[in-house]
Amino acid sequence: MKSLIVTADDFGLHAAVNEAIERAHREGVLTSASLMVGAGAAGDAVRRARALPQLAVGLHVVLADGQAVLPPRRIPALVDDSGRFADRMARDGVRFFALPRVRRQLEAEIRAQFAAFAATGLALDHVNAHKHFHLHPTVLSMLLAIGAEYGRPPVRWPREPRWAARRPGERLAGALLGPWLALMRARLRAAGIACNDQIFGLTGTGAMDEPRLLEILARLPEGLTEIYLHPAMHDGLTATMGAYRHRDEFDALRSARVRAAIDASGATTGGFRALSTARAALAPGRSLA
Repeated sequence: MKSLIVTADDFGLHAAVNEAIERAHREGVLTSASLMVGAGAAGDAVRRARALPQLAVGLHVVLADGQAVLPPRRIPALVDDSGRFADRMARDGVRFFALPRVRRQLEAEIRAQFAAFAATGLALDHVNAHKHFHLHPTVLSMLLAIGAEYGRPPVRWPREPRWAARRPGERLAGALLGPWLALMRARLRAAGIACNDQIFGLTGTGAMDEPRLLEILARLPEGLTEIYLHPAMHDGLTATMGAYRHRDEFDALRSARVRAAIDASGATTGGFRALSTARAALAPGRSLA
């Protein structure tokens, strides 16, 4: 059985992202989006999502390189005076482990982001973290504990098949992350939390164009696969994504060749909740993860 989720991350980051997501869903193959609830265009994203009942929307928890939900005075150990997280994940990852004060503020911010999503009235399809910060065991623990209060949403498992890596450095990074990914999968399984079996978009981040999608779809594995992208109506949205080809990714999502390749693969498409529930129904007694 092949199941496919096609996700756009950073919903709410910019109006150009929101428009691309809406059009890629209406006119193309996009089935899912991950919402940044604290981003500047989050309100616009929510308004669009309410008019797209078939778009599965999840929470994109932001703990790096983005805007917090809580005011800076509540989480001074996490953000600057403008309420923005730094992009120093190695440093902050150590602080999450070592400093109880930082962990308390981290939990408060993650809880606030879940609450902000709930306040939109949208159904919570899934949860993941910006830049896959939920690979951090402390962050994952908080996502699972707080997520239990919000319907136990499925969680993205960021494991990409080795053949997708094109450079030696990418293959080495994948090997080094192997133990962390195995631990994460075991924790999701133990908690009964649904997740994907593999993902595509890690090594092709910012360059998930039509040829790349066609290559993936020609070799689409069995099981539940997520392909994630960062579409927008134009490039140059932020300094940290300066090399991203947002418009090429948007065009790929609306490609007739990509749609035909999905049809030819025989994959069932949708969001995390629907596809995970369908898989569980077909294989009773099997772990959702």
